[in-house]
Amino acid sequence: MNTKTLQKLGLVIVLLLSTILYVIQSIKVNDKTSYSGSIVPKKITVQEKKQKFLNLVVPAVNKVYADLQTKYKEAKKIVDNGKSNVKIDKLMKLYSAKNPQNLLVRMKPHAKSVAIAQAAMESAWATSRFTRVATNLFGVWSLNKNEPRVVAGKKRGKKTIYVKKYSSVEASIRDYYRILATGRVFDEFRAEKMRSNDPYKLVKKLDKYSEKGAEYGKELKSMISYNHFYKFD
Repeated sequence: MNTKTLQKLGLVIVLLLSTILYVIQSIKVNDKTSYSGSIVPKKITVQEKKQKFLNLVVPAVNKVYADLQTKYKEAKKIVDNGKSNVKIDKLMKLYSAKNPQNLLVRMKPHAKSVAIAQAAMESAWATSRFTRVATNLFGVWSLNKNEPRVVAGKKRGKKTIYVKKYSSVEASIRDYYRILATGRVFDEFRAEKMRSNDPYKLVKKLDKYSEKGAEYGKELKSMISYNHFYKFD
């Protein structure tokens, strides 16, 4: 094979690879995408990793937030009318609410930028083991042996730790919103979201989410600011 033939063959290969890369980059993640943690590979550049994370997570956060917001507004309309309602009674049980007003506090979804920042931090931009094997973006533990779960990488003393395994990114995000809506340790966070949608104020009330305490809120604030996540609110 002479030099000119090799050059032509090399050019064909380059063009073929460029075409394949273009097609891959043109694929859009939308509301109908089947979400999977494996969509974001580990060995890519930081910018590629961040963009793939956003393509994977933002549409799902938008979908969950819109759904929760719609349900919140529907419940608020019923509660504001001051009439007893079977639907409200069921929702109060679902959200472990003390009364209809407490239900609204729990149902109102918090700022999307906070959810996106926590997902990025907890999942290492969707490249963590928990994300890849369990589609668990938020490091949520499992205490129920009857639910899908995987063993965590390390123990707490002699105790084996498990994390929940989700069927999709959307399912992980829905459960995360549920946890912050119902968890006993997040009362201050819920009170703050009723006063403000400012993500920088909200993250200060998430010290109970992580063993880092107050430092966790500072890290989330930097994450939101540096990556301009506030633009999603």
